[in-house]
Amino acid sequence: MRFTVDPWDVAYGTSFEPDAPESQARVVVDPECAPERWAPRTPPADDMPGPLVFVDGVRRLEARTWIEERDGADAVAGIFASFAAGAVRCDAHAEVVDVEVGRGLYAPAATIDDVATDAGLFRARRTADARPESLMYAVHSDMSDAEVTIAERARRRGDELLLLDGPLRKRGHVPDAVGLVKTHHVRYLPPDLDRVVGALAPGQRTPVFRVDAQPFSRCSWYVRLPGPAGGPWAGVVRGEASGALAVDAVIRLADRVTRAIGPYASEPHKDARAPQNLYPIAGLERELRRRLGDNHVLYRALRRASARVAVG
Repeated sequence: MRFTVDPWDVAYGTSFEPDAPESQARVVVDPECAPERWAPRTPPADDMPGPLVFVDGVRRLEARTWIEERDGADAVAGIFASFAAGAVRCDAHAEVVDVEVGRGLYAPAATIDDVATDAGLFRARRTADARPESLMYAVHSDMSDAEVTIAERARRRGDELLLLDGPLRKRGHVPDAVGLVKTHHVRYLPPDLDRVVGALAPGQRTPVFRVDAQPFSRCSWYVRLPGPAGGPWAGVVRGEASGALAVDAVIRLADRVTRAIGPYASEPHKDARAPQNLYPIAGLERELRRRLGDNHVLYRALRRASARVAVG
């Protein structure tokens, strides 16, 4: 019996879901070539990527809370949370070039106010309900908005290759931005083309395909990163570009990205999500978490602010 071990740490779930459902979106597989010509593609050697800018965000739950309504109604549950987004530029060396940090109070209370603490202001954010997933979705939405701001500023500063961690989503309007998706929980390709992904060698990509869905269409492709041997999808990431771009422009982007990200692939002894969690993204995440501040300090600041309100 022969077997391989996926380098992706099981504590982070799975990078590829074997029983993933098929995408409900309309998928067009022939923007670059006909299905019968699908095969692994190696980018041209002269297609140098140039400087890169990586954008990512982090979020953190700081405390849970109960908010008493002013009219004496029952208290409602909420959370205090922090989030940050930033960009790191890689050109000979890596440098964090932009950071946005925000904090919020999230709850479905009819009356909700900003909360000032010794460690910063938590802005009021009313949610639809108090379900944990609704509260954290609101935090994620604010973090995504911060990522959009960072990406827009990065694009205005220059024409570097702009790589965003995760799907494009709200950031799809940023010119030439590319989303990098580390985990695969939806199947976009039919089985005969899925096998092309399994046949990729490190540094190769699939042909470009198109996903037509709301709220926007996008072009996509799969890339295999260098790393230890594993299953058919080990070390595979998916690139996303705006569907508004011309096909030739997307193909050039796909080639540039495929050449660019290989040298930044992480190694299992340094990162639990190797090789998909690229070193600049991992480093940026660490810096953003540092910028969030010490969670114990923030928790104590929230307790002091709560005590002042109670006394007042």
